[in-house]
Amino acid sequence: MPTGTEEYYAQRAAEYDQVYAKPERQEDIVAVGELVANALAGRAVIDIAAGTGFWTERFADAARSTTVCDINDEALQVARSRRAWPAGVSFAECDAFALDGVDGRFDAAFAGFFWSHIELAELDRFLAGVVRRLEPGATVVLVDNNYVEGSSHPISRIDDDGNSYQQRFLADGREWEVRKNFPSTHEVETLLTAHGGSVVVTSLTFFWVATFRAPDGR
Repeated sequence: MPTGTEEYYAQRAAEYDQVYAKPERQEDIVAVGELVANALAGRAVIDIAAGTGFWTERFADAARSTTVCDINDEALQVARSRRAWPAGVSFAECDAFALDGVDGRFDAAFAGFFWSHIELAELDRFLAGVVRRLEPGATVVLVDNNYVEGSSHPISRIDDDGNSYQQRFLADGREWEVRKNFPSTHEVETLLTAHGGSVVVTSLTFFWVATFRAPDGR
């Protein structure tokens, strides 16, 4: 299920991590990394739409194992070469809407900065697919952006279904329109409650972190 951003992120893979160099975001990056590492410690994690592995690096040492998944091999190449990974880290090219094709058993999932690129009408289907791929009672962690004037790219338009878009530029000057939604805490909580229990949403200045427990199967 394309999100409309696949080709953009394939082209941007080599320069993607520059967004995390913004000075004003450093405190939040550290805080989110700690939250995610604590939530995923000791677990077998499927890392969905992992991109260049920037966030994988924050929890992979704490996790029991991590399968790093992305639809773009260009991004996975950056992720593979990011560092010397623990023995339990592996990589798989896959569609985030077709997780059944990923080998392994997982009692946790992580999806960083993917929610915002999904069409609003497809969020339920994405979340249902994540929960279906996990062991009963698994932990799911989601991280994404808050809109912050002056730090976020401006919203260029909103379509008839309520999806918002931004104009993005690559280093070579090419311009792209990218879907980028910014849900409220209430919207995140409401959607996740339909797919599990014990939903907790932590909103920082630049990012939000949501955790929930998949149904236990009873």
